[in-house]
Amino acid sequence: MKKNITLILTINIILWFGLGSIANSANKEAKLSSGYANELTEFNLWLKKNNYSQYLKEDSNGNLVSTLDVRPFEGRWAQPYHSNPNRDTLVYYHYKNTWSHTNGDRNTYQFGSYKVEPAKKYEFKFSITKNEFVQKQMQKKALLSYLYVEGDTIKIDEISPASRFGEFVDNDTQLRSNSMGKSIVSYVLGTAICEGYIDGANSNLNDWPLIQNTLYYNQKIIDLINMGAGDKHIIHDFGLVKNNSYDPDTKSIQKTMNLFFRGSESKEKQVGKKYNYHQLLPNIIFNYVLYKTGDNFQTVLNKTFQKAGIENAVYFNRLKDPTAEGDASNMFFASRYDWLRIAKAMMNDYQNDTCVGKYLKTLHKNKIKKNVKGTDYEEPGFSPGTSYGGYFHMNYPGLKDRVIFGISGYGGNTILMDMENSQIVVINSIHYNNAKYKYNVKKLMIEPFKKGTVK
Repeated sequence: MKKNITLILTINIILWFGLGSIANSANKEAKLSSGYANELTEFNLWLKKNNYSQYLKEDSNGNLVSTLDVRPFEGRWAQPYHSNPNRDTLVYYHYKNTWSHTNGDRNTYQFGSYKVEPAKKYEFKFSITKNEFVQKQMQKKALLSYLYVEGDTIKIDEISPASRFGEFVDNDTQLRSNSMGKSIVSYVLGTAICEGYIDGANSNLNDWPLIQNTLYYNQKIIDLINMGAGDKHIIHDFGLVKNNSYDPDTKSIQKTMNLFFRGSESKEKQVGKKYNYHQLLPNIIFNYVLYKTGDNFQTVLNKTFQKAGIENAVYFNRLKDPTAEGDASNMFFASRYDWLRIAKAMMNDYQNDTCVGKYLKTLHKNKIKKNVKGTDYEEPGFSPGTSYGGYFHMNYPGLKDRVIFGISGYGGNTILMDMENSQIVVINSIHYNNAKYKYNVKKLMIEPFKKGTVK
């Protein structure tokens, strides 16, 4: 694998044109494919627009080029799991994660968004002790932010230093969720249930024409949100079985159902039992909420997030085909403290036994075992929970006597909540693998709940 990565990087350097001193000196005549050349041009324009001119210069033709040593992985949107990109390449992928879909600012979205504006900000207390271990991890890994909270008091608060990524992230940067958005969709579903739009987690999906004549029709919601819908013969986390190049996470539910699921049947023995993690199911549930709430969808979103006391706007992406039915995407964005505020709101609901809290307890009661024995792609090291319930990871090693709800997303993004003991860890990250960028999961995620801090 390392030899393959080296070969890929070497080819990209040779092809690379006008995008850093290494590429310029290596081969001025070489060019990237037009798609990647355009993306890097947009990156350079973003650097200029956001006052990072120290990383820009003009080439001999008067074109604006970056002096950053960016080496993109051509042929894929994100960096591969096992790759070990340099710091400047991670800066580029942070830009792609956070800004590329916004046309360079926080208020213009390429495909639209479902957005919630803040109402009244929730104020945390601070009792900060600098933690040397966390600081060392921030200096070496691809971490953007680390927060540890007890009750309503933040005990550890670290953001990436300037020498790493601190120039490109602040308290207002809306950080990408990746698969953390699945759990956020579940929280929105809880609000929709409690507002009376949906009967409950154990109700059947038998009133939505969009999924008629598919394996999902008339199944219980709990089976879909447990990733136990019996659909592994059609879809898995790598894509569609019959068309691995089709990306269901960017297509409308209507299109995906029409192309791959009409006339399909569930593998009956798997329903509610066999864990099959993938991106389509949370989008189905999110768009079911959209269908059931109709003109009140925005009201449900507002109720979900404004009660958390968010400081900045939060938003979900919309899919690329907004004219088709089912365009809501589970890709969610929030600032670092707002991620914490949302987690705190979930914990408060659980502890206060609100209607949404009862919904969360139902998820914990109905969790299923993962029984996953495969690659790190399926269950990466930053998501070691052995059970799954309602788009939350559960049963973490060393914490199996605790009620832990875990939220995880590609790149090492993770939130852990001890629902009964009022402890929360929030980690935002660009990249995670089992080599250079593997942060210490045990010390950063597990030990704080056992020892009260990182030691």
